[in-house]
Amino acid sequence: MPKTEAELAKWMQDNCFNFDHYSIGGNPIPEGFGMEQSGGIFFWYYTEKGEKHNLKAFPDEASIVEYAFNAIRSDPWANAHCICATENESMVKELAQNLTAMNIEFKEDVIPYFGKERPVYRIFVFGCDHLRTFI
Repeated sequence: MPKTEAELAKWMQDNCFNFDHYSIGGNPIPEGFGMEQSGGIFFWYYTEKGEKHNLKAFPDEASIVEYAFNAIRSDPWANAHCICATENESMVKELAQNLTAMNIEFKEDVIPYFGKERPVYRIFVFGCDHLRTFI
């Protein structure tokens, strides 16, 4: 288990966790969770739309790192990587077939990104499998 924020960031990187929604090691995020220190206290926070809310306070770095490690590890989307977002449904179907043939776990969804009449089809892969894909 990581003991420092730097070790946690390295663990995330080594295991292909996504830093897009976790500010670990100081990376900026538009929305998500993060760690920061102020006045000798460590805070686990959530930020959204430019507003930061401290959720928990910890007396030392090891305590917040343990909390963050468990939170990140238990988040099923923390190691998700969107490898395709398109309006082309047949492209997504072909990609899904290729991923299945490669024995790569994935999830698909459809969102009304451009409105109900123009949905966007997405595919996510998990962990380091995104390194095995190329589009």
